Amino acid sequence: MDQPAELLALAVSVARSAGDLANRMRAEGVDVAATKSTATDVVTAADRAVEQHVRDELHKARPDDAVLGEEYGGGQARSAVRWILDPIDGTVNYLYDLPQYAVSLAAEVDGVVVAGVVRNAATGREWTATLGGGAFCDGRRLRVSAETELGQALVGTGFGYAAERRLHQARVLAGLIGHIRDIRRLGAASLDLCLVAEGVLDAYYEKGLNPWDRAAGGLVAAEAGALVTGLDGNPPGLDMVIAAPPALHPRLHQLLSDLDASGGP
Repeated sequence: MDQPAELLALAVSVARSAGDLANRMRAEGVDVAATKSTATDVVTAADRAVEQHVRDELHKARPDDAVLGEEYGGGQARSAVRWILDPIDGTVNYLYDLPQYAVSLAAEVDGVVVAGVVRNAATGREWTATLGGGAFCDGRRLRVSAETELGQALVGTGFGYAAERRLHQARVLAGLIGHIRDIRRLGAASLDLCLVAEGVLDAYYEKGLNPWDRAAGGLVAAEAGALVTGLDGNPPGLDMVIAAPPALHPRLHQLLSDLDASGGP
């Protein structure tokens, strides 16, 4: 049987070496290798190199597992385990040398995420979680914010790359911002979710997150006591991810539903 603690130990080891590689390549200068959805949705040579490094390390340790990564997609597994990887979450931050980018690696067993690590490669801070085992930052047990009033909540979010989606997201934000303390947009979903787990952000929401954006960070947030959901009874996914303490989640969810936050392009 694949034990979450064993999978986490491997994930942590691989994420640390991957973060070191990302930092070395950052120091050497960043090359934009390609663009994806828009001209501002960049892929660096480091994204590809770091993903290949993680794949190679996981394959050496567990050759029967599958890996789903942002840059190279997924493959067929001969085991029940699939790894979900974002080699550099926050690529634009990485491009601009803003210290808010991370290696995010989660282990899924039979479709359920059971272990995850998010490592801020720029700072070395590391968040980990196992299913039912709690969430930690550098060994410190995490709990979500104790804030109960949405009007006092500092809320994180992110925006898509396509102009039409960003305009819709801006309209949602314009409708929300009068109901909260303030907004923060830091540029790396996995780290935003970990900051909710730590209580640094009171809550977080975003449309357009892929599995690799949210798998590890979502587990960290949930294990710290956050409700991690989609909108209107849906699970977290491309349409919407909301992460908030139980005291804040219902009101934030209702506002986002009323504002059609999962709609638009």
